[in-house]
Amino acid sequence: MKPLSGVRIIEFDGLGPVTFAGMVLADLGADVLRLSRADGPGVFGDVGNAVMHRARTAVPVDLKSPTDRDRVLDLIASADAVIEGFRPGVLERLGLGPEDCAARNPKLVFGRVTGWGQTGPLAQTVGHDINYIGLTGALHAMGEAGRPPVPPLNLVGDYGGGAMLLVTGVLAAIIEARTTGKGRVIDAAMTDGTALLSALFFAMTASGHWSGERGANLLDGAAPFYRCYACADGRFVAVGALEPRFYAALLAGLDLEAADAPQFPVSGWPSLEARFTELFADRTRDEWAAHFEGTEACVTPVLTFAEAADHPHNHARETLAGSPLQPSPAPRFDGRVAPIEPSASLSLTEALSRWA
Repeated sequence: MKPLSGVRIIEFDGLGPVTFAGMVLADLGADVLRLSRADGPGVFGDVGNAVMHRARTAVPVDLKSPTDRDRVLDLIASADAVIEGFRPGVLERLGLGPEDCAARNPKLVFGRVTGWGQTGPLAQTVGHDINYIGLTGALHAMGEAGRPPVPPLNLVGDYGGGAMLLVTGVLAAIIEARTTGKGRVIDAAMTDGTALLSALFFAMTASGHWSGERGANLLDGAAPFYRCYACADGRFVAVGALEPRFYAALLAGLDLEAADAPQFPVSGWPSLEARFTELFADRTRDEWAAHFEGTEACVTPVLTFAEAADHPHNHARETLAGSPLQPSPAPRFDGRVAPIEPSASLSLTEALSRWA
């Protein structure tokens, strides 16, 4: 039995965060019906769909059809929550907005994820992850000094600030609805979520420990003991020796004396980085990984997606599994690895019968 067994979720098919949120909820055991376009192919291709649409049941619908819309409302009458990622007002115009759905199901939680949010001057403006995180200050902090900011894939806006905050809000509201009998509308904006994820850096800025300059701070690659280094084979190691004892282990592994390589002051970081760069270039990535294994130096290999599955730790925990290769469900409960469930399909009639 999974934690969300018995919870019913309607997912309006989309891209980015709503798709990921549906996957997470389904991995946790929710019965998720993914309302897909009756006339459209899967956007990720057959192999990609096997990952991004796993563990859910696709139900093709035509939301412009009054008949299909009414039957979708019948499904919603039996649901705990809806999740969607359309621009504000789209579902309202289709007669499937929060008020329409609440009229059929007062306990319904209506989860909405967008880049800019449901309100504000930019609410109707197009954009992507890079735009949303750019507005929060987070993107400005990423990358090297003197060079343009580097987008962190779409992990921060779409998935961290968007999907994961949507999941958090939906689950919190479902718990409340079971007590009060009344649902809520969740407005999960990627701008809001990314700002929340940046709380530590706002705190460090307020206390004078974070500069507005990129590549000049403790955690942005400026510190020579918290960054990546190129090795002899052109691959990289990640060094995270922040604490004094971890830094001491790093120096020991590099055969350096503490007096010759002090961790502070900051003014000494450029010369220290140059020394570390020279030393790490002497061996291959895997040689350094083996050299530091079992120490407190916090030195690990930087792996590609393909390599990650073969690392002994990931292999032992089955962190990546399946065919095609994909992340296993997380987090774990009672120490067990949850199996990766395949996707399935039902007609709208069959879905209504299942939830009858």
